[in-house]
Amino acid sequence: MASLRVGSLFGIPIKLGASFLLVLPLLAYLIGTQVTPTVDLLNQVFGTAIDPGELTDGTLPWLLGVSAALGLFVSVLLHELGHSLVARRYGLEIESITLWFLGGLAQFTEFPEDWREELTIAVAGPIVSVVLGVVCYGLFAVLPAELPAALFVVGYLAVLNVVLAAFNMLPGFPMDGGRVLRALLSRNRSRLQATRIAATVGKGFAFLLGIAGILTLNLFWIVIAFFIFVAATSETQQVVMEAAFEGLTVGEIMTPEAELDTVTRETSIEDLLDRMVRERHTGYPVIDGGALVGIVTLEDVQEKAPSERDMVTVGDVMSTDLVTVTPTSEAARALNTLQREGIGRILVTDGDGSLLGLVSRTDLMTVFEITQTSQARSVTPRSADD
Repeated sequence: MASLRVGSLFGIPIKLGASFLLVLPLLAYLIGTQVTPTVDLLNQVFGTAIDPGELTDGTLPWLLGVSAALGLFVSVLLHELGHSLVARRYGLEIESITLWFLGGLAQFTEFPEDWREELTIAVAGPIVSVVLGVVCYGLFAVLPAELPAALFVVGYLAVLNVVLAAFNMLPGFPMDGGRVLRALLSRNRSRLQATRIAATVGKGFAFLLGIAGILTLNLFWIVIAFFIFVAATSETQQVVMEAAFEGLTVGEIMTPEAELDTVTRETSIEDLLDRMVRERHTGYPVIDGGALVGIVTLEDVQEKAPSERDMVTVGDVMSTDLVTVTPTSEAARALNTLQREGIGRILVTDGDGSLLGLVSRTDLMTVFEITQTSQARSVTPRSADD
């Protein structure tokens, strides 16, 4: 999703998705129009007697809406930070936390294999939300009745944080509750089996939520149901791929350096394009004096090379910010890196940066198809005559 980095917390980049910038004013507006029923709810839940008439004059409802909406998204940010800090404790890398229209999303480079670690990471977010709810309730309890606006905001956040924790614990994989379910299933099953069961439960939950959204004309529920269904399918496919690559290293599937087609800095763009046509490659390592200095792809040529391509060389357009792996890296990790970086090939280097080979997305997909076919044949029942 398109996003804008706005800072970092504990070294974790914090981003705002484009959809967040659109939904924030809408959410503020909706809260502002529901001040009276919200006050009635707070009075019922907490046994107070806040007068809604004091909060509906002039622009105050809209100020309350903005304050409550910002407080809600701060709560969501802290919820995701809870996941992230616990994951970091287990040595996992956190790419970023992004706020978007459905809430927050903590992006990890990988998820833990140990079910205990996944369970702890999954429950950390809801625990943070419950703690925030308790803190907000504490503030609500000590604030004087002469501050109805402040009471409204902290009371609203107290209720919403508890609701957020409860909703996230529903078994809608890959929501927190779905990850808890997968972690518990993984105690005596393979990760793939546990993921498939959790995803099936999640899809069932998404279906019911979608039906409820249609019957109640609740667009938000329908969107969440769609997201859960798609995300559950996507993560299942990811785990299937990881299982197919289990035990394989990059060194076993890479094209070795001796068999690679390479170019130099001085190669003209015209010559490069001719070679791409003849050799049917769209990316080449760039070698200078026997050393790896960059990589050039068709995308680099399209984005950076002007029309006078006979005057431009590879050195003018190549990428020097290289994404690499070592031969001993797991093949599944190489695939994750390709997907995360949005690239079609990854260079294989040794400790001093010398080029040893290359792995492309096509290589990985070919290995995946072969592995899947092999696994399918191994479980095909034989007839009595065989």
